[in-house]
Amino acid sequence: MPTEPTRVHRRTFPLTGMSCAACASSVETILAHTQGVQEAQVNFATSTVQIVWDESITEEGLDQALQELGYGLILTQKEVNQAVFEIQENTYLHLKSQTIAAAILTLPVFILGMFFMDWVPGRWISMVLCVPILFYYGGHFYLRAIKQARHGRATMDTLVALSTLISFVFSCFNTFFPEYWHVKGLHSHVYFESASVILVFVSLGKTLEERAKSKTGTALKKLIGLQPKTFTRILPDQVEEIPLEEVKIGDRVLVKPGEKIPVDGQVVFGTSYVDESMLSGEYLPVEMVLGSRVFAGTINQKGSLEILAQQVGSTTLLAQIIQRVQQAQNSKAPVQRMVDKISAIFVPLVILTSVITFGCWMVFGGENAVSYGTLSAVSVLVIACPCALGLATPTALMVGMGKAAEQQILIQDAESLELGYRVTSLVVDKTGTLTEGKPRVSNYWENPEVSSSQFLNPSSLLLALERKSSHPLAEALISYVVHKNLPFLEVEEFENIPGSGITGKIAGTTYFLGSKKWVISQGVSWTDTCAELVKNWEEKAQTIICLSNETQILALVGIEDQVKQNAKEAIADLKKMGIEIFLLSGDQLNPTRAIAQQLEISQFQSECMPEDKYNFIRRLQEQGQVVAMAGDGINDAEALAQADVSMAMGKGSDIALDIAKITLMSSDLTKIPQALRLSKSTVIGIRQNLFWAFAFNLLGIPLAAGVLYPMFGYLLNPMLASAAMALSSVAVVSNSLRIKWEIS
Repeated sequence: MPTEPTRVHRRTFPLTGMSCAACASSVETILAHTQGVQEAQVNFATSTVQIVWDESITEEGLDQALQELGYGLILTQKEVNQAVFEIQENTYLHLKSQTIAAAILTLPVFILGMFFMDWVPGRWISMVLCVPILFYYGGHFYLRAIKQARHGRATMDTLVALSTLISFVFSCFNTFFPEYWHVKGLHSHVYFESASVILVFVSLGKTLEERAKSKTGTALKKLIGLQPKTFTRILPDQVEEIPLEEVKIGDRVLVKPGEKIPVDGQVVFGTSYVDESMLSGEYLPVEMVLGSRVFAGTINQKGSLEILAQQVGSTTLLAQIIQRVQQAQNSKAPVQRMVDKISAIFVPLVILTSVITFGCWMVFGGENAVSYGTLSAVSVLVIACPCALGLATPTALMVGMGKAAEQQILIQDAESLELGYRVTSLVVDKTGTLTEGKPRVSNYWENPEVSSSQFLNPSSLLLALERKSSHPLAEALISYVVHKNLPFLEVEEFENIPGSGITGKIAGTTYFLGSKKWVISQGVSWTDTCAELVKNWEEKAQTIICLSNETQILALVGIEDQVKQNAKEAIADLKKMGIEIFLLSGDQLNPTRAIAQQLEISQFQSECMPEDKYNFIRRLQEQGQVVAMAGDGINDAEALAQADVSMAMGKGSDIALDIAKITLMSSDLTKIPQALRLSKSTVIGIRQNLFWAFAFNLLGIPLAAGVLYPMFGYLLNPMLASAAMALSSVAVVSNSLRIKWEIS
């Protein structure tokens, strides 16, 4: 018998216990070697891990595997983003209170160590005060370091624990046995102030880091804030207000003026206007009537609406947007994978460097070899914190993606954001991408020879015939004439001729409405005026609809798919950025050429099948081009999948939206150059962060080891090393936050 396929689970969990990028690498390694886990991806900046596992292990089992090394999963039923925000806030408040308490105890230790270093009772006071500072307020560093050491791992906790413990033990020895040095003619130095100040500075750095990290998720918090907390449910005998978590598919929901709509659904009673700008970017409210589709997070403005819930909770469009943003922030850019590998070996190398530093001092340090060697080894351990390196990429990506989300640009993975600035060619679809995707009447001509009788009014005839038609262009014609306050006309003997047009009898006269070729074939006269009008309209890629009776043309209609409002501005902007534009359309030559000329796109192809678009992009890539594709339909799916950077219009097909890595929620094409500029700012931010993180360690470690001592007699104090380490992490996060204001 065939075995039943193993069920696979995928979920993002909040993480506890991480203190640096090496911790993130440790968590990934532990989970990767845990039975049942297929994939694990940690985001240090958000303190989350996305795990793919099968039924051979439970969520509790995953947590237990991490607990052994001092990490843990938050197995909450809350929405993961909300849980992360709460954890970040609680962690920040806890670290803040512990840092303040440790700083208060450290102040007298610092004063005694710096200004009363020869006062013997001061040493004993400092030692007593150091015990709670290190082992109570800083106890978590030692506990995690011990757990990691048992499994042969080392992280920032290891560096902090080693540096402070070495300073403390060395100082305790000199306090209890000062004569050991006195008999050798040396002074017995103590460094209690170094140990306590190191821990306070590291804690302060982590506190500021937690505060800054929470700010990088501001955009996500705003999206989550669009969801109402409660909703009003209509029951047969009452109306009740209950928490949003209790809403179910099929519930009848009441939304009053000014309230946020809690579900995706359909209007079953009432009329109103709804602000959908959070989804579409359009500032004009949308009229809602019976049968209209509404979305969670949008705001009801005028009247009350009764809505039938069709998608609730995580299945609503807003929830999916939030999930895509969160997944994108959890995804790793290619450069981050390199940083992760460096972080994994960084701490062991630092420990080795510290040991070598101590050894060199013991060999070449003279009479102060032990004292200076200890100080230098401790300084190396303290200054070489991998936090700045670990935060460099994810914080910049989080801010960039969050800023994009605020501007209705949803970036679904980090690689697209990193590649965007390198785009050299943009391939665009026509219908629905450059154009509105909805046919509209552009030109309308009535034969002046037609009687002015209201029953023969061409607009009335058009309205009467098209109301019977199911043709895709019927809606455009009806929308054009319906507002003219026309009388109702009865149509008899209505007939639809596929591919040609429609015919019907009104007040005893037969009328024809359809293509030029078909109408002329009915034997009606075709004047020079009609011929000239049609020629001009066809040159503009308009579809021609003719209305006639049995003898003459009564009216001509030119219908076209209009170019989007900001399309020309967007194309011009992209050209200024040095990007080559290619228009590929499945439409015929004339409409494609007309749109290309209107938008000043010199390179275009018509009558393209989906495979043609795919092959065109592949050829560009073979020439070394980095290609972006913007489309909206199922026919664009293959090309979107092949492109280096794929962009889908927010109102496009589900398949296009699923495949594309960037979704433009509004119809504003200026979002395309905006997304590419944001990519550039983000990549510059990442590079700046990585430069300073690497430069800091390359300069700081030799300085801490004492390379300046032989020439200048300068030795870096461990206190200054800890302050510099804390400052490096805060500087990296602050530089990432700068992206928020760089792109408006």
